Amino acid sequence: MKRLLACLSLVLCVLSGPALAISPDEILEDPALETRARALSAELRCMVCQNQSIDDSDAPLAKDLRVLVRERLVAGDTDAQVIDFLVDRYGEFVLLKPRFAWHTLFLWAAGPLALIAGIAAIVITLRRRQTTAAAAGENQPAPKLSAEEEKRLKVLLSSKDQS
Repeated sequence: MKRLLACLSLVLCVLSGPALAISPDEILEDPALETRARALSAELRCMVCQNQSIDDSDAPLAKDLRVLVRERLVAGDTDAQVIDFLVDRYGEFVLLKPRFAWHTLFLWAAGPLALIAGIAAIVITLRRRQTTAAAAGENQPAPKLSAEEEKRLKVLLSSKDQS
């Protein structure tokens, strides 16, 4: 029971971290705008943490970016205009999911290309093993024994049984 409570409290502590990132003074009064702001914040990278969204980060720059997003939304910008403004200001690195464009083509293609290369390497390795095994005669059946060899084998096996 104590282990269960300890695990439960640990999980709650870990999961409550991102909830503490946004302070109450940042939250907008209009729930629709706040929902849009949270959705945009989840798509933007914290420039300090780099692998967290600004929605999850406690860094001061992340707070500034969250406030900036909310100011732009209150000013009447669309979601695309807010994203464009931040990309113009900080570069595409601010996006957690980069846009698909010619200059990001390698980034998008790297995963599938690595998967294809891995599968090709496995296939080539398996084929090489099969050809070397066939050349070494590992997959071929053992040759038949001659009549003399069979008699000798029977004698050896019968003498072993008698021992």
